Amino acid sequence: MGAELLQELLVRHRGGAGGGICSVCSSHPRVLEAAMVQALGHDSPLLIESTSNQVDQFGGYTGMTPADFCRYVHEIAGRLHFPVERVILGGDHLGPNVWQREPATQALAKAHAQIDAYVRAGYAKIHLDATYVCGGDPSPVLPPELIAERTAEFCQTAERAGAASAVRPLYVIGSDVPIPGGAQHELGVIPPTAVAAVEECIALTRAAFLRRGLDQAWERVIAVVVQPGVEFSHNSVVAYERDAARPLSRYIETTPGLVYEAHSTDYQSAAALRQLVEDHFAILKVGPWLTFALREALFALAEMESIWLGGRPQLRLSHLVEILDREMSRDPQFWHKHYHGTEEEIRFARHFSYSDRIRYYWPYPAVEEAAARLVANLEEKPLPLTLISQYLPCQYQAIRDGRIQNSPGDMIRDKIAAVLTVYDQAAGLN
Repeated sequence: MGAELLQELLVRHRGGAGGGICSVCSSHPRVLEAAMVQALGHDSPLLIESTSNQVDQFGGYTGMTPADFCRYVHEIAGRLHFPVERVILGGDHLGPNVWQREPATQALAKAHAQIDAYVRAGYAKIHLDATYVCGGDPSPVLPPELIAERTAEFCQTAERAGAASAVRPLYVIGSDVPIPGGAQHELGVIPPTAVAAVEECIALTRAAFLRRGLDQAWERVIAVVVQPGVEFSHNSVVAYERDAARPLSRYIETTPGLVYEAHSTDYQSAAALRQLVEDHFAILKVGPWLTFALREALFALAEMESIWLGGRPQLRLSHLVEILDREMSRDPQFWHKHYHGTEEEIRFARHFSYSDRIRYYWPYPAVEEAAARLVANLEEKPLPLTLISQYLPCQYQAIRDGRIQNSPGDMIRDKIAAVLTVYDQAAGLN
């Protein structure tokens, strides 16, 4: 059902009706809850994606296999009475991404098993990404012909898994630059992908599919990932420049059945996102911006908790920010390659970076317990409106207008929904 909804939406886009869809790339329950509440309000489908390092056959960094993630999303949908048939699950950058340091034969075998697990779990949208260089491969980049061959081989695996599980996946090909999750260096101008490179990618991949008898699968290739000229790092954002991307926009209009998928669209302006959709970047992926908004809400609530409840010795405060920073310092694996500078600069980046490496630490038991205590404290002793006005003015107004309750959960969800609203408006949802 999800695949049909997505395909219909993209057919309408190519037919001149415009519009697009936001791809929610997060596993945080509060982000997914906010996205489902938003989609319920629009009576629209909801595209949720997990990345190849986040969820895989071994559990990924979330500890979830594709089947686990599917159950997890459906459980949240059940609590919120969101129709599961309107949930579209997507797998992002599926391929040897996680195993690039291993010999190519070994890495590719794991990639095939990963894709098999995603399709058998019921994922409707599969991004086949064979662009990663593995041990023994030609470097620094793979030849386009080899990328196309590996992409077609991955598709064969997906089609076999689909036949066994009654799933007919939709496919996305191509890859963005740099790596998923934000750049690790200072940014300047990001040139859009050259039209010749997109044309070559499509032609070579289509030929590789047809050589393997994947004609029907090729009909389900819906999008190509390219670089539209947008990116963000830990402290800067490169904005979309429509004129620079115009050749890409014109080219895809000549290619039947395809749109572009844009990655790293986080923190773009409302006008830029709307232009991206109009220029046929009809699938807009967002992830760190959503957990950035979550972090903003939780940090503001923690500050208010300290002011409002700090003088009550009988009540234990959450100390969320301190506990979070302690856990990030104790286990730096998710941020140490991204943040550089003095100790003060690194600490600032840990808390306030656009790349939002904090998102990896919310499931840590100590952090999870602190966040739960924060919410419980403020549910038991609701914040004064005057204090909410100081720290979360938009949510203060929403409370005054009767759109949300004076509860920490509602304020967190509304903060995340503000980001989702920008994407929904760009996609053509009122």
